[in-house]
Amino acid sequence: MGRKRIAIMQPYFFPYIGYFQLIKAVDVFVLYDNIEYTKKGWINRNRFLLNGSDALFSIPLRKASDYDNIDQRQLSDDFDRRKLLNRIRAAYRKAPCITNAMELFRRAIEYQETNLFQYIKHSITMLCDALEIGTTIVDSSTVQIDHSARGQDKVLAICDALQATTYINAIGGVDLYQHDAFNEREIELQFIEPACHPYQQFEQPFVNRLSILDVLMFNSVETVRDLIVNDFALVTRPVAKC
Repeated sequence: MGRKRIAIMQPYFFPYIGYFQLIKAVDVFVLYDNIEYTKKGWINRNRFLLNGSDALFSIPLRKASDYDNIDQRQLSDDFDRRKLLNRIRAAYRKAPCITNAMELFRRAIEYQETNLFQYIKHSITMLCDALEIGTTIVDSSTVQIDHSARGQDKVLAICDALQATTYINAIGGVDLYQHDAFNEREIELQFIEPACHPYQQFEQPFVNRLSILDVLMFNSVETVRDLIVNDFALVTRPVAKC
């Protein structure tokens, strides 16, 4: 059997570039749809550049139980798509690559879907197409495992079900997993460490870890593709740099 690299993440709306580096680095990317929605997380919000500082944009949701899964949440009936588009367009009106970046953002924002998971998944797959990322994307609920499992146990179950030989996680999860548990299953545990090299953002000091939207506003698609392929390291015992 050949090597098979797996990553598993919650769906995030226009996440930072490291998320797409992770997708590109694996053969199968599993999107969690049947886990609890995290109210204060980054599922339906992210950061953009506004007057030289970071600011938040978000996708408003209908009120629901705090225990609903991601795939049970719905976009708000009052979501003003045009207002959000105008806010982003005004913030980046002088950005060199605004035309292409705004077109991608518009296609994501105007997607006529009210289910939160499907709405975000569409934006992720759309961006992957634009950035020439051909990784297979799988919904976690379709993987044949005991879905009552939690944390590392669920990750290991998914890896087993998909016959993973390598599991790659975002750098922020370094304290969540034990190498021994993966070694017992002959699965290599790695972490992706984005280089986070600065790029020109107008004339202000660089603001790091903003949405991929910001990267696309200031860099050509070809440059972003290159950053996704080359601007990171895969390590087993990482020391976070950014």
